[in-house]
Amino acid sequence: QRTKWTWNWKKRWAGLSGLSTPAFLAPPISVKLFEQVGWKEKFIFRREKLMSSLVDRFLRYVKIDTQSDPESTTFPSTEKQKDLAKVLVEELKQLGVKDAEMDKYGYVTGTIPSNVKNKVPAIGFLAHMDTSPSSPGKNVNPQIIDSYDGKDIVLNSKLNLVLSPTEFPILKDYVGQMLITTDGTTLLGADDKAGIAAIMSAVEWVMQHPEFKHGDFKIGFTPDEEVGRGVDFFDVKKFGAEFAYTLDGAELGQLEYENFNAASAHVIVHGKQVHPGTAKGFMKNSQLIAFELQRMLPEVERPEFTEKREGFIHLDHMTGTVETTDMVYIIRDHDKAKFEHKKALMTEACAFLNTRFGAGTVELDLTDSYFNMKEKIEPVMHIVDNARKAMLAAGITPKEGAVRGGTDGSRLSYMGLPCPNFFAGALNFHSRFEYVPVPSMQKAVDVILKILEIYAHL
Repeated sequence: QRTKWTWNWKKRWAGLSGLSTPAFLAPPISVKLFEQVGWKEKFIFRREKLMSSLVDRFLRYVKIDTQSDPESTTFPSTEKQKDLAKVLVEELKQLGVKDAEMDKYGYVTGTIPSNVKNKVPAIGFLAHMDTSPSSPGKNVNPQIIDSYDGKDIVLNSKLNLVLSPTEFPILKDYVGQMLITTDGTTLLGADDKAGIAAIMSAVEWVMQHPEFKHGDFKIGFTPDEEVGRGVDFFDVKKFGAEFAYTLDGAELGQLEYENFNAASAHVIVHGKQVHPGTAKGFMKNSQLIAFELQRMLPEVERPEFTEKREGFIHLDHMTGTVETTDMVYIIRDHDKAKFEHKKALMTEACAFLNTRFGAGTVELDLTDSYFNMKEKIEPVMHIVDNARKAMLAAGITPKEGAVRGGTDGSRLSYMGLPCPNFFAGALNFHSRFEYVPVPSMQKAVDVILKILEIYAHL
């Protein structure tokens, strides 16, 4: 009877999610739930309902404009991020999270207390509420493809915008699955509202299933991650987790506990403006001096020539006249020694130009931004090992690698909260081509629950 029911259940699930098996029910959860409560059709209904609520809440969240602003001096950088924060607090309270709150900075936190007698570490799960200012983010109008057929997806015929497997080959991995895309006029906001939706759905599952054993489940949603200020005022001690995970990764299976060391270099070049007709021996063109600085930096260490664990020195933007040129560089490397070498190279290049063109010609403000979290994760590698076990138990092949960027988790790790990152399922971040396969979001829910379960049974 059980074998027959399982086969029918798998068949039904495949039609809903595009997955061959519901990995969340992999042992030991499936056996326990089956023996303890004996659900069959009732359980299937609840699982499908949870899947539906995951999609519904994601669609609600992306409709709320939460773009952050890198030019703002306030925190959060945009007040509208609190619109989503208020929704999340209310939803958490409705689900039964009694201490859910938003503080004055816009951080949303809450706790589902432990229901086991043994000592279990408090585990946090975090996602960021803001969306990138890199693409339009207001009036998001998501489109749903019920079952992707492997062909081009026309996002917007008027704009002639197409999401194509020719340009994005990974699309082929999601044939037969439900996808949520943009309509080509904005980004989607799945970075990181897919992570928020996954955490909220895990909260819903835990609150509806008191038989599910877990330690303290800490929930956190942060503003301003996209502008690099996401945890400036985050109270790690008050949050109360022993360690945490950010759900801010991309494709299914991503597990990351290493990121760039990062610095910014603000360079101001001072020139001397005179009439070009009488400029001989007097003019000093700041723009040309800026070009010399750029030529002194290794061409092969630009972003367009690097990948994986290769670092770079990137001229992010510049403005200039003969008299003044303003340049902003970002410096990145996973290796601390190579990172320091890149910073030293920038310093030496600016010093050489001051020797050549006169003291004070080039001003350099070199500032560290964040560091590789690996240094703080290695002493507590069980949090990575158990995330890996959770993925494998959920039928997911972990894809471990180094983040070519930073996450809130990297800064939190240096604030005393070790915090690796794993997938929320979205792809093509920060663009009109952003999309999320719904089964990948559901798998993120499964991993959260599996991690909680693993630690509850240690």
